[in-house]
Amino acid sequence: MQLNSNVSAKTAKGGVNLFGISVIAALAGFIFGFDTVVISGANLPIRELWHTSPWFHGFFIMSMALWGTVIGAIFGGAPTEKYGRKKVLLWIGILFSVSSVGSAIALDPYTFSFFRFIGGLGIGVSSVAAPTYISEISTPNTRGRLGAMYQFNIVFGILIAFLSNYFLKGVGGANDWRWMLGVMAAPSLLYTLLVFSIPESPRWLVARKGDDEAAIKVLNKLGITNAAEEISDIKKSVLHEAHAGRSGFFSSKYSRVIWLAFFIAFFNQWSGINFILYYAPEILERAGLAAKDSLLNSIAIGGTNLIFTFVGLYFIDRVGRKTLLIWGSIGYILSLAMVAYAFYIHASSGFLLSFLLLFIASHAIGQGAVIWVFISEIFPNKIRATGQSFGASVHWVFAAIITLLTPVFLDAGNGIFKENPWPIFAFFAFMMFLQLVWVITKVPETKGVSLEEIEKKLVG
Repeated sequence: MQLNSNVSAKTAKGGVNLFGISVIAALAGFIFGFDTVVISGANLPIRELWHTSPWFHGFFIMSMALWGTVIGAIFGGAPTEKYGRKKVLLWIGILFSVSSVGSAIALDPYTFSFFRFIGGLGIGVSSVAAPTYISEISTPNTRGRLGAMYQFNIVFGILIAFLSNYFLKGVGGANDWRWMLGVMAAPSLLYTLLVFSIPESPRWLVARKGDDEAAIKVLNKLGITNAAEEISDIKKSVLHEAHAGRSGFFSSKYSRVIWLAFFIAFFNQWSGINFILYYAPEILERAGLAAKDSLLNSIAIGGTNLIFTFVGLYFIDRVGRKTLLIWGSIGYILSLAMVAYAFYIHASSGFLLSFLLLFIASHAIGQGAVIWVFISEIFPNKIRATGQSFGASVHWVFAAIITLLTPVFLDAGNGIFKENPWPIFAFFAFMMFLQLVWVITKVPETKGVSLEEIEKKLVG
């Protein structure tokens, strides 16, 4: 389904505010972002508390949430299609709440890892359900901005997590990391309550439930004056998909969109974004900053991410997805190459930090703003949730692999690059050169185009 383009994000005639609905759905991204980096403040205290090996620390402590995210992303498409977008978004909030409390009170690394895994499941499913839901209630002219609200909330959550870690440092003594993780229960519960107020996706109601009456009520609440016409368009799309046959997801028919989803997710992680966000304090300490200063400068990273996410939100429906990916790729290459150079020559911490901030800015206006919007819009209605699940799974598999391997490469006592990590950043710069080539040669522009027109263009 794609609402008519003459319906604004702030719907007229007393309808429910589309922007507000999108923000509530996208709040799952806030907890996603918070959970992603809050572990950075707990990294060293937990390592000192439980004295685990680098492999155990990498696999269980640091990346267990990501493995949960992988599982959630892989299997999140099925319940999103079967039970509806709203119910799944509600259960995501419950998983987040249980995870935050459980990980905060864990008494051993195994219990801690279990609850981090539960939170990861929530993140993985949210990366399927939230972008899918938002894409289905938005218009061609607002889909980029509204879809990118999920990314904005991720970034906002990252900044709040850095701020929270900084201000909670030392509050609980040796147990301050428990406060860092436990505070996430508050936004998790708030999000769960807010989800009750949003409507189900009209397209899901028609395509999966055959409930035209309920769909019309939702469309009327959204301020859509031609609800009957919208329902007719949805049914035409469903009939077209039915007549097109029962092609499997990995059939040649969908090969182009599958490869597009794979590579945007693949390159997203091989930029090194999660590597830098997860280990920001440790990387900055390597540059010569004291522990408290490294946490403070982590806030600068989060703030830069937020500011340039606004830039991405502003441009995504103006210059388009492909242009933002090109801008971001160029910024990636320059910044990562200079970070590698800074470590290689042992440059000052200020010099290093300036290019880390350029890296974050490049990510925010490029991959950060585009990835969830792009994946949610390139797949046909028939396989959108499954396609979103596939793209999210690729993203999280590589995120988990990178986070798992990082302690082996970076750990001060055992890391391969324990003396100087410059080759890691040089490798990421090379991968971003490959991304630039891919974007220029393979990525189509999708701004201002209805979901049905995108389907015709990419699938036929």
